[in-house]
Amino acid sequence: MTPHASPVEDLALHGVRVLGFPTTARVAGRFRLDHDAVEEALLDAEARGWVRRLSFGGGTGWSLSDAGRGEGERRLAAELDALGVRDEVAGVHARFRPLNRRFGAACTDWQVHPTRLDPMALNDHTDWRWDERVLRTLTSVQGSFAALCAELAARLARFEGYAGLYDAALRRVGAGERGWVDGHDRDSLHLVWIQFHEDLLATLGIPRGTDA
Repeated sequence: MTPHASPVEDLALHGVRVLGFPTTARVAGRFRLDHDAVEEALLDAEARGWVRRLSFGGGTGWSLSDAGRGEGERRLAAELDALGVRDEVAGVHARFRPLNRRFGAACTDWQVHPTRLDPMALNDHTDWRWDERVLRTLTSVQGSFAALCAELAARLARFEGYAGLYDAALRRVGAGERGWVDGHDRDSLHLVWIQFHEDLLATLGIPRGTDA
């Protein structure tokens, strides 16, 4: 079966949600779409009150409104039902949940290193044994994560790319560039993971925080 390619209009709206305050170029690049087609779709969505172009922190990007969030979920739900793949996607989500707990615990340990006096002490990354244990966990989830991504991408083309981005970030981490663990200014392990999770939640219409 050839993976289903979602319409540009749907991906433009969806990209704003998944990528979080992206530029048009960022949305187009993530889904390998024509820049002008994405811009036109976002301007149309803006006219309908689904997105807004905002300036924040010295940058400019698109932001999703509540109405746009609802419209995006409605379109994704209709797509799932039309393709008959809802149960498959829900099955992937069920298998992702325990993996997500492992990943989340590892990311917490990357940021917090409890001490005798402070159970919420920030990790200063001077304890290499602690950090290496975290990195082993982040590496160990790679294979299972890639398998889930491949299963989804075989049905929905928009899920292509997550596994490759995670692998690329993991190689940077392995080369000593530790900012690729949880940096928010790059496709870090943490950022790619939460985008994938958000993609799943949006696709299935599950509110964030209810699938822990």
